[in-house]
Amino acid sequence: MTFDPGELGQSKAALAETLRTMRRRAGRTQVWLAQRCNMSQTKLSNIETGRMIPGLVDVELILRALDAPPEMVAEVAVLARLAHTEWQGKRASWRRGLEKRQSELAALEAEAVTLRYFLPAMVTGLLATPEYIRASLGHSPVDISKTVARKLDRQAVLYDNRKRFTFLLTEQAVRWAVVPSAAMAVQIDRLVSLSHFPNVRIGIIPLGSTIGRGPMNTFTVYDQRLATVETFTGRIVFQDARDIAEHLEVFGLYERHGMFDEDAREMLVRWAASYRS
Repeated sequence: MTFDPGELGQSKAALAETLRTMRRRAGRTQVWLAQRCNMSQTKLSNIETGRMIPGLVDVELILRALDAPPEMVAEVAVLARLAHTEWQGKRASWRRGLEKRQSELAALEAEAVTLRYFLPAMVTGLLATPEYIRASLGHSPVDISKTVARKLDRQAVLYDNRKRFTFLLTEQAVRWAVVPSAAMAVQIDRLVSLSHFPNVRIGIIPLGSTIGRGPMNTFTVYDQRLATVETFTGRIVFQDARDIAEHLEVFGLYERHGMFDEDAREMLVRWAASYRS
């Protein structure tokens, strides 16, 4: 499915209008449809006015109650998926202030219990040293001092033993020289230290691993309710159950090829030593 950022911004209103129009064309009242779908009239009204994005089950119930034709079902399914997808452009983040994005991430991390990170290109901020964080933000055309501080503050979530973190990093992500060699060795040492946390699993996928599906993007899955995908120009936020399920499936594939615990630590120690030499 192709996502156009412009379409993502309009899809919520389009879905609401389409559902409302379908009901009216069928000659049904909100009271009748709400009863058939076992939902309150208030909820249906909120769906039809765009104040609430309906879940996929709600959409299916509405379409079934209205006896929608197959072509309309397909159209509404696309709108529903787009409505559960959000585009967050990087330039907009710069204008708002990058530290605000850090507050949003901290809120996601606070709410989630099981967090999965796939990192094919670089180390994520939760695992990074201050020098690595500053260097990784060097391309930003705004003041990054508050953002660096917020990223470091967020790392406290790793000490919450009620949460479970799995970080999957490719060899490239670990060894990509964001900072000079001595600082890279320190960064890799930090990965080794964090891998001893009882609630943190750090997996490594070394070069040469035979995996049929390529590592296209950095992504994070929060429980089973939300996934974010990073691109050069921004990020896509998925809340559609199908999109989340697919990212979990991909993560599981990579996880089965990852090296964990002592195997991962031995490899990391070798890579740190190579930078020191």
